[in-house]
Amino acid sequence: MGVRVTNQGNINSKGLGSSKKIVVAMMAALALVSCGRTEQQAGAPGGNQAMPVTVISLEPTSVPISAEAVAQTEGAREVEIRPRVGGILLKRLYDEGSSVKEGQVLFQIDPVPYQIALAQAQAQLAQQKAKIEQTQREADRLQGLLESKSISQREYDNAVSDNYVAKAAMQQAEASVREAELNLSYTKVTAPVGGVSGRFQFSEGALVSANDSLLTTVVQLSPIWVRFSLSDNELEQLGGRLTEKNVQKISLTLSDGKEYNENGKLNFAASQIDPTLGTQQLRATFNNADRQLIPGQFVRAKVTVGQRDGVFLVPQIAVMNSQQGRFVYVVNEKNEASVRPVVTGNWIGTNWVILKGLNAGEKVVIDNLIKIRPGAPVQPHPPAETPAAEGAPQKAAANSSGKLA
Repeated sequence: MGVRVTNQGNINSKGLGSSKKIVVAMMAALALVSCGRTEQQAGAPGGNQAMPVTVISLEPTSVPISAEAVAQTEGAREVEIRPRVGGILLKRLYDEGSSVKEGQVLFQIDPVPYQIALAQAQAQLAQQKAKIEQTQREADRLQGLLESKSISQREYDNAVSDNYVAKAAMQQAEASVREAELNLSYTKVTAPVGGVSGRFQFSEGALVSANDSLLTTVVQLSPIWVRFSLSDNELEQLGGRLTEKNVQKISLTLSDGKEYNENGKLNFAASQIDPTLGTQQLRATFNNADRQLIPGQFVRAKVTVGQRDGVFLVPQIAVMNSQQGRFVYVVNEKNEASVRPVVTGNWIGTNWVILKGLNAGEKVVIDNLIKIRPGAPVQPHPPAETPAAEGAPQKAAANSSGKLA
């Protein structure tokens, strides 16, 4: 019996020790949870805490009245070089892709057949000249006989008519000579304009046809033309149909984002809106002495017709959309965010042009737009400043000390 009591006492004493350890562990865990909740509650912002936001103060400015469109360059004169006479192509007298001058000889067609034709035409002309002299002498001789009444009037009239026929035949022979000379000159194919030559479409020794075979092309690069179009809505924003009188400036932006160093002039504006596309076709001319622009290149053309004063520039990120239209958040005198509907114009860089809805001196919110709500308190600061959140220094100090709240 005593042995059993002793064993039971040992068991109870061991169980009591284990229970104490469990209680201590639970108390420590509860302390950690409580401290974590306290720290979380201390770090959580209150429902009325002001949200830090970046604002910009509005100042009226002036912006150009303009519109942009995708455009494509083309040569002011793009000429197809075709032979005016047929024959064997003997030589190519230029380097493909090189610059050529107006009147420069590009190709040589075999001239021998045309030299022979010219010689034949000249021989016929000489024959007709001799014929005229003969008929003229005959008419003069018969005139004397007619005066002496040795011949009839009919014989004399026939002699005069023969002389007129010979003169007409000589005129025809002269025309044949000029035609033969012209065809012979066409055996040298020249450039009608100065520009950059294209690829040779044949090989030397090929037979080419008159007015049919395309030998090459010549494109005039300076000046160069730029074609583009604007929709009727864009034209309405610019004040109506564009003409050479109301367009002040046309500038180009290249594919790499750089602006072309010279402005152009409008040299064509369609008199009506294209009913299929709803656009007005336009064309501008640009000086291209350095040949920076080449035909077929895609660029952006910006047309400026005037200047609009008293508008505001607001970053694009600050302008939001709703079913009622575009709006921004404005900070009122109570440091509360309020919704302000606005009317926008075009983009200038990364900014919207605000035409209506804002006043000078107002502060527009440009960040944390998703977090704030209409009427919510905010803590505005200029873009260069970033205020620290409340309680941040205390948290940093507590974390650095390693102590739990």
